[in-house]
Amino acid sequence: MKKTHLLSAEPPRSGQERIEELLSRPGLRLERIVSMQASSPPGFWYDQDWDEWVAVLSGSGTLLFADGAERVTLQSGEAMLIPAHCRHRVESTDPKQATIWLAIHFPPAEE
Repeated sequence: MKKTHLLSAEPPRSGQERIEELLSRPGLRLERIVSMQASSPPGFWYDQDWDEWVAVLSGSGTLLFADGAERVTLQSGEAMLIPAHCRHRVESTDPKQATIWLAIHFPPAEE
């Protein structure tokens, strides 16, 4: 057994992200993402085949969604579900501290 402290992470360089896979099982992946003043590359959009539940554990992050150009800022302690194929990008993360995200990836619900 291995103990992990979710808030204890070496921040990457400014403009960078570090992704650590904490758990992987068939149909499930848990990641800790540490961002330091990061954003998605210009013109890049995530378009994933799976649902993603994402929470901000510390710092903040703003996501931009392609469908209607909606912006959502998540503060420490806030979370949201991003459905499969909901095109999105990281617009910005906290300018003053590292942003620590917890992301759970799993298959979309059957319709």
